[in-house]
Amino acid sequence: MTISLNIGNLFNDSSSNALVDELRKRTSEKDILDFEEKFNSKNEKNLHIYICRFLKNRSISRGVASRWLITIIKNKESKINALQN
Repeated sequence: MTISLNIGNLFNDSSSNALVDELRKRTSEKDILDFEEKFNSKNEKNLHIYICRFLKNRSISRGVASRWLITIIKNKESKINALQN
């Protein structure tokens, strides 16, 4: 299945469902971070914004959302720490 990652301002049900499906496919940290980088480079809003929206609207499980958000946050923190050293 191929999806368009360019959701932009249009946040319709099919784009939303396709993104949730893609989120659920990713299991390793590397897969998550690679997808985040690709997604963020092609969309106006970053992936974590969409994950938080899905969580707020209860269209994604707390477990999936927390796994993704923790991975993304740890990656950002490690990049910040590397810059400080």
